[in-house]
Amino acid sequence: MNDWQRKSPLDWETYVNKLVKVVAIEKHEYEGWVLTVDPVSASIVLATFPENEKVSISFVMGHAVQEVKILQEGDSDMKQRLSRIFAPEESKAYSPEELEKRKNDLKTWLETNHIPVAEQGEQGRTLSVAGVLTIDPPYGPEQCSSTNEIVLSRVQGLVQGYLEKQQ
Repeated sequence: MNDWQRKSPLDWETYVNKLVKVVAIEKHEYEGWVLTVDPVSASIVLATFPENEKVSISFVMGHAVQEVKILQEGDSDMKQRLSRIFAPEESKAYSPEELEKRKNDLKTWLETNHIPVAEQGEQGRTLSVAGVLTIDPPYGPEQCSSTNEIVLSRVQGLVQGYLEKQQ
């Protein structure tokens, strides 16, 4: 096990959103912005932005890492750019007010259709449907979660229908 693999996830987290140079076995060198470090294998996920191209992602296996040197701190623009790499195109940010309105509108609609729903969590941001399904922000079908696949499928269909009606 090398020094890089012996580090803790908290140590690796200090490299996220920073431009680094990674020296690996056989004198291979990689440069890029650290997106994340896998806590199990210690592998580093690097993003580079070649001229006139979309982002390029590369992986350096944890066992091959010999040295990691920070070249530059990421500014807020770079952090945002990196955070959007794996975000789906259709995802959009909602303000806290918009999220509250979406939650309340969906909750009211579910209650109108005689579906038992309650708010849960410290801030009441999660909706709980009949105690067997949760809906997290931004309250779409993808945010529904349940171990009961039948309930999950039906509620996702209802939420999808509700959202389509809203547009």
